[in-house]
Amino acid sequence: MNHPGAPDPETLSLLKAEFGPDLLTSTGELAARGRDDSGLFLPPAAVLLARDETQISRLLVLANERRFAVIPRGAGTGLAGACLAETGGVVLDMSAMNRIITVDEKSVTATVEPGVLNIELRRAAAAKGLFYPPDPASLDTSTLGGNAATNAGGPACVKYGTTRDYVLGLSCVLPTGEALRVGTATRKGVVGYDLTRLIVGSEGTLGVITSLTLKLLPLPEGQACVAAVFADVGAAMRAISAVMTRGHLPSAIEFLDARCLRLVGDLLPAHVRAGLPGAPGEHGEALVLIECDGGQGETRRAIADIESLCRECGALGILPAPDEAARQAVWDVRRSVSTRIHESCVVYIPEDIAVPVGRIADMVAALPPVEARHGIDIYAFGHAGDGNIHLNLTAPSEARRPAVEAAAEECVRLALGFGGTMSGEHGVGLAKRRMLPLEIAPVSLRLQRGIKKLFDPNDILNPGKIFPEEAC
Repeated sequence: MNHPGAPDPETLSLLKAEFGPDLLTSTGELAARGRDDSGLFLPPAAVLLARDETQISRLLVLANERRFAVIPRGAGTGLAGACLAETGGVVLDMSAMNRIITVDEKSVTATVEPGVLNIELRRAAAAKGLFYPPDPASLDTSTLGGNAATNAGGPACVKYGTTRDYVLGLSCVLPTGEALRVGTATRKGVVGYDLTRLIVGSEGTLGVITSLTLKLLPLPEGQACVAAVFADVGAAMRAISAVMTRGHLPSAIEFLDARCLRLVGDLLPAHVRAGLPGAPGEHGEALVLIECDGGQGETRRAIADIESLCRECGALGILPAPDEAARQAVWDVRRSVSTRIHESCVVYIPEDIAVPVGRIADMVAALPPVEARHGIDIYAFGHAGDGNIHLNLTAPSEARRPAVEAAAEECVRLALGFGGTMSGEHGVGLAKRRMLPLEIAPVSLRLQRGIKKLFDPNDILNPGKIFPEEAC
């Protein structure tokens, strides 16, 4: 299938006259919008630095008239290539629409433009005693519009859910150029089909989000965490099961496998490092990080109980975090994993499969044969509380990239065999679209393609994303 691509020279001249200095065409500006964190590089023909809804609508009207692609973009922190211009076209950079319009203490909501960074809303809400829970790893750099487009998650999903659970309503511009408001400003609303939840997570293929009304919560009084090293992933998962079935609802439950521990072990205290992997089977093979939030007394009691449960389940070492500095130190260990993986290899493919919580140990146990068959290394870590495992498939040279890609597909097939999904939070974009039929049944794929066609009859908005290519 031939998707709309770059504007022709005449159209590009028209766009320059229409949008003036907001239309960027220099090599540097195009290259900067030609990348995200997937590792792909697909520069556009032009970039429009969006200022308002009217400007966006005009661009989309012209795109339909002139048949060129428009690709919405937030901060470019995605891992699936969803914001890249595969066929050329005009990238619609939303970063300049970055106002926090209001944080409403009475309604316990916020209204924001899409270019607001996640961390900025969290800080603004906290200043008024409120809390915005979704916490993707890129919360310091990712935008709320991008979070909504990909239904971003994070460690707090186990207790608080994903971005979709906090979007009460939104404004967007449809691919036809029409403005649309969906959802409500209320906590409940059941009138008509739920277009809000359809647009959230659609990866910029159904509309360009121009504002969001978000649900907030009261700010938790306190947070505390504990980390524990276990002999193997099975023991770690048994400890997690014990925590979750004995009346606790942690705000985060993370795990690292043995290979990840080897990378970050130097960041842990000496008494915990003693339990880190050495010879196979000799030392600990998994680290679990569990965090609770709520009232100060309640949180302290919960963490003390969880620490006892970890010891009961055979923890080889405990790293308590009795104060905020220690808590941040524990989280620094977890957050350093991706960076160190990047630094240790040449080829890196991040997968974010999810399996039922009870199958995490089975999934991790299935990885060594995959490594052996393809001659690669796989790092496993992620959100044990909701079964979302980040598999980082790596190799030391570009010559091994085909092997890494083949192993990635095998891991997806394994996850699906365990009753899971190919993506817990990164989305499909370009990176995973070829594998979509492994998970989505033909009738579902037909319906979803039909929805895209209904919203975008000329296929001008983010063409080629999510769905595998069809024969012409």
